[in-house]
Amino acid sequence: MYCRVKIIVKGAVQGVGFRPFIFRLANEFGLKGFVLNSSSGVLIEAENDKPILDNFILRIQKEKPPASIINSLEFSFLDPVNFNLFEIRESSDDETKSTLILPDISVCCDCVNEMLDPKNRRYLYPFINCTNCGPRYSIIEALPYDRPNTSMREFLMCDDCKQEYLDPSNRRFHAQPIACHACGPQVKFYNNLSNYLAEKNDAINLLIQKIIEGKIIALKGIGGYQLIADAGNDTAVKELRKRKHREEKPFALMFPDLQSVKSICEVDELEERLLLSPESPIVILKKKNLENSLINISELVAPANPYLGIMLPYSPLHHLLIKQLNKPIIATSANISEEPIIIDDNEAFEKLNNIADYFLIHNREILRQVDDSIARIVAGREMIIRRARGFAPLPFQYKGLKTNFLSVGAHLKNTISMNVGENIFLSQHIGDLSSAEACSAFEKTIQDFQSLYNVKNHTIVSDLHPDYYSTNYAKTKTESLFQIQHHCAHIAACAAENELDDELLGVCWDGTGYGDDGKIWGGEFFLYSKQEIKRAAHFHYFPLPGGDYAVKEPRRTAIGLMYEIFKDEVFNQHIIVKNFSADEIALIKQALIKKINCPLTSSAGRLFDAVSSLLNISQRMRFEGQAAMNLEFIAGNFTEEIYNYDLIENETIVIDWQKMFLEILDEIKNDVSSEIISAKFHNTMTEIICTIAKRFHKEKVVLSGGVFQNVYLLKRTIEKLTASGFKPYWHQRIPTNDGGISVGQIVAANNILNSNK
Repeated sequence: MYCRVKIIVKGAVQGVGFRPFIFRLANEFGLKGFVLNSSSGVLIEAENDKPILDNFILRIQKEKPPASIINSLEFSFLDPVNFNLFEIRESSDDETKSTLILPDISVCCDCVNEMLDPKNRRYLYPFINCTNCGPRYSIIEALPYDRPNTSMREFLMCDDCKQEYLDPSNRRFHAQPIACHACGPQVKFYNNLSNYLAEKNDAINLLIQKIIEGKIIALKGIGGYQLIADAGNDTAVKELRKRKHREEKPFALMFPDLQSVKSICEVDELEERLLLSPESPIVILKKKNLENSLINISELVAPANPYLGIMLPYSPLHHLLIKQLNKPIIATSANISEEPIIIDDNEAFEKLNNIADYFLIHNREILRQVDDSIARIVAGREMIIRRARGFAPLPFQYKGLKTNFLSVGAHLKNTISMNVGENIFLSQHIGDLSSAEACSAFEKTIQDFQSLYNVKNHTIVSDLHPDYYSTNYAKTKTESLFQIQHHCAHIAACAAENELDDELLGVCWDGTGYGDDGKIWGGEFFLYSKQEIKRAAHFHYFPLPGGDYAVKEPRRTAIGLMYEIFKDEVFNQHIIVKNFSADEIALIKQALIKKINCPLTSSAGRLFDAVSSLLNISQRMRFEGQAAMNLEFIAGNFTEEIYNYDLIENETIVIDWQKMFLEILDEIKNDVSSEIISAKFHNTMTEIICTIAKRFHKEKVVLSGGVFQNVYLLKRTIEKLTASGFKPYWHQRIPTNDGGISVGQIVAANNILNSNK
């Protein structure tokens, strides 16, 4: 029977060669009809005999372009209208925008090979791309994804590019960012006084020369500026740290190829796949013994850190640079502390001229900040730590979403989320909302989402914390604000990611979150279901002298915790007071006694900080999480022993850590090694999770919060829970840190709405 099929494909199907794929497949089957991009997805109408159309539908599913993602394919058979041919039609627009925008994709092998081929007309062209690769999210201004709706609209295609663009057999058929030397963006090289020095290939050659000389370069990439330097040059790395005021936080590295990475780091099959993936994130890898390595990496790149954050070149420009340089480089985000990555040329020259010696810029506008993503392999699974380039803004599906929510996330590692139907779109990493620039980026990201998906009437969801910028922003936008407790949002995000609907135990450990009682939570256990989230257990509270100062100074956390044990006698404990001047001790003593700016906390993250201070590993932190990281790095399989602790049985179980810390003090006095003490502390924290799990008899245990970025703790907890008959779940695609909060806010708010009906 001759008929017409109408197909609507939803997913990441724009900007990946999906329409050219359909065009070629339809012609293979001899179909008549059309394909077009609409704001709700890709629309296909095709006519032929029904068995042929059935096969056509099956082939779409099986042979879709590799970079595409089909979330749904809906079709119905209708009466024919007698099309004359099959064609790609101009894009249409409508009110409902649910198409998935593809992230920026790393350059494909075909394009790299062409770029390095002297006979190819795009030889050494740093903006080469095709339908299978190139920029997407960083250049799109509006849906549908067509050239006039991107920052490529400024570049009129030359005749050769236009011919390729219109040729169904060409790999660049309808590739929106198509360009070449004759018609596309170009690079230029400047010094930090904004003096022009070179352009095109001469600019790249000069860039390489300056890196070899030990200079620091601000390079305009796909989603923002990067700071580039020779990773093996101690002087250059030291100078970059000095200029950027980044004393100890590790720098990300870019290596020439996989073989060079393997010569420096341990790389298993999953890590190799992640390094080579189209997303091309920074992958955290364990260092090898580098004594006999032929590749030189400065110790200043990641001081006292057994891991390196490594990525492979993902843009054509990076490939040209590192192919000729043939050595690892630092490739770190170009930003001022607490501010987002810079994307504007004028701002770059203004803010980076005291950091960078030279600038390599290009004239394709970056429409939004998209930082490099960070990921690692834990327990045989990918774990995204920072979700940005390559991943954002692909959504997560959550069934039962009937309200359109906009969630504004947390204060640190901020992201925002918005759902359209059952798709929750998670933004790229925005950062800490501690500067005017970060807050501006936060608001622009919200405006971007509202514009791209044409959704204005949201139910807005925020954190409970009254001082978060995101919370106060939300309050200005609605009178009926949903507020979700910080740690409840963490658990909701992890449960949703793992598609868990039944009752479970949620373990949320992090540094800081505003609790229902006004105290600082962070060592929490919840009984979780879609109907209710109930706090079931937490660590015993202790004071943080100086509040936010204590977050940055583990010595303050330690003295606050010890004050909870010893009261005034703590000021006679040499192990504690030795880390302060007499004046500091006098002020802290008065603050603790009079309870001035000494908020109470149950934070597990602060317990790690306190142990790090007691072992004299970290007294002041140069970057977030440093004290806990350094404590983790010295832990190992030295012992299976644990410390003692008590459970205080109230309506909510309180975990009393006093015995554990008294035993730690005794072992320090008896010269037990820091490695043993760290291992026993980690073992005890794992044991606490297993003990609480046994109390509540919930088979499924969800682990969320920034503390579970600790690989030693997470792996041991997974193993111990599994051995005890529980099923542990943890984050993979949604960050376990505060970068995942906004997803959880939507899920939790939706559950509350549904449970009230």
